[in-house]
Amino acid sequence: MEQIKEAMRAKDEAALRTLRAIKAAILLEKTSGSGAEISEQDEIIMLQKLAKQRRDSLDIYIQQNRNDLAEKEKEELAIIEKFLPAQLSEEELKQELQKLIAELGVTTPAEMGKVMGAATKALAGRADGKAISAMVKSLLS
Repeated sequence: MEQIKEAMRAKDEAALRTLRAIKAAILLEKTSGSGAEISEQDEIIMLQKLAKQRRDSLDIYIQQNRNDLAEKEKEELAIIEKFLPAQLSEEELKQELQKLIAELGVTTPAEMGKVMGAATKALAGRADGKAISAMVKSLLS
């Protein structure tokens, strides 16, 4: 809420639009009828979904040469990413996955599902699912 107020005072339309979208997603989840409190992990998952939506839209707008709309998506994505935990670098991701593969004793690509299940839980919020999948494939092949 405080950042929404700051964005309003600064007349920062992109930040205000994005922060309101985040607030709406959180309120929607709170009033979904589950009655459970939203954990920090749930909030991170919601922010990741919002960021993924922006990335997908950005790709589409770039393909269609809609630079005006692409620029809005870039601005919103940058603001959402401020709230997400720092992403692992490619080398850090590789090291984490190698440890996990060694712990699980997985040796063949056929067992990729075991690694993916454990990796998505262990690296939640710190690495993108596509990046995890690609790295696991390369490590097991």
